[in-house]
Amino acid sequence: MNVRPNNGRGLGARALAALLALLAVLATWSTLPAGSATAQEGRLKGWGSNDNYQLGGTLVTAKYKPVTIPGATGSDIDSLAAGYYHSLSLLSNGTVESWGRNAEGQLGIGSTAAQEQASTVTGLRGVVAVAAGNYHSLALLADGTVRAWGRNSEGQLGDNSATQRNTPVAVAGLTNVEAIAAGALHSIAVLADGTVKSWGYNANGQLGDGSVANRTTPVTVSGLANVRSVAGGSAHSLARLADGTVWAWGRGSEGQLGDNTSTQRLTPVKTDGITTAREISAGVYHSVARLADGTVKTWGYNAQGQQGDGTTTNRPAPITLDGAANIRAVSAGGYHTLVLDRDGKVSAVGYNNNGQIGDGTATNRTALFTPVNSLSSVSVIAAGGEFSLAG
Repeated sequence: MNVRPNNGRGLGARALAALLALLAVLATWSTLPAGSATAQEGRLKGWGSNDNYQLGGTLVTAKYKPVTIPGATGSDIDSLAAGYYHSLSLLSNGTVESWGRNAEGQLGIGSTAAQEQASTVTGLRGVVAVAAGNYHSLALLADGTVRAWGRNSEGQLGDNSATQRNTPVAVAGLTNVEAIAAGALHSIAVLADGTVKSWGYNANGQLGDGSVANRTTPVTVSGLANVRSVAGGSAHSLARLADGTVWAWGRGSEGQLGDNTSTQRLTPVKTDGITTAREISAGVYHSVARLADGTVKTWGYNAQGQQGDGTTTNRPAPITLDGAANIRAVSAGGYHTLVLDRDGKVSAVGYNNNGQIGDGTATNRTALFTPVNSLSSVSVIAAGGEFSLAG
């Protein structure tokens, strides 16, 4: 459930991100034409479950069509991240907004009060990427370090404790990080040298270190090199390599590793048939990859139709998502899948019990539905547990 991780390489990428953040701050000091500061107000939309304020506003069971997220800055959104019940927005000035459930401190505002409007995460500056797990959050800073906050009973904050944190803390020993991802109860980071670190819950081997022991500080994922990005599901993990291949590890009983088996793996195995991946995302039990030609592959659990092939049959090896073309971003939610095309339109498929497909109904979709209530000019998306975001 992570979206658009930082895919840069080396110190140059982080330096560029820091410069852009500084320029954004400086720009706010200059005199703006009347009304320009609110030109994109209301840009951030959400739909689906709102039982924990993950869409903000009045607490209701569901919103079946896109609504505006109240209190969100609404402009200069670099990326979004959606957990199971909470949401994060990274702004171009390097700050982070959060809203939704907060009983575990996952909003990072110094309290455990749920927020029906976007609030600024305490003390974060220079952020270049964010990720959201079930009950915890991560931020990658331009200096290559990582901050974490929220639930920590499984060690997913990586600060060598099991103590819940209501404001961001540093992940122990991590430097030169280039990309991050959050699984349900675990966390993953790609280092500048192309290796991968992970920490947190590990009962299914989702940390990839050959064990099933939880880790409260980062450990090295076995056998991976030249990694560009990572993704975390409920109990499995994915890595995209520079050569366009995808590797997976952890729970495999629903086929989410894509190696044409239902076998759990404690160390990475190669996902079948993918050689040109440009982006990856992981849902609860399914996985998604965007290829260089703008098509999309999906695999794993399919009981709600999240594979988009017109069936509810699990797929242990990747299949092509029918109707997905010219795609520039993908995001796997709990049991649904979002795609964003180069025309700025959002499409969705899968579980729709709370309206997370955005078609005004609660009927599951086994084929891609597009566009989502005529959303257009969208540049970023995120799929949460049972809700969706677009900005």
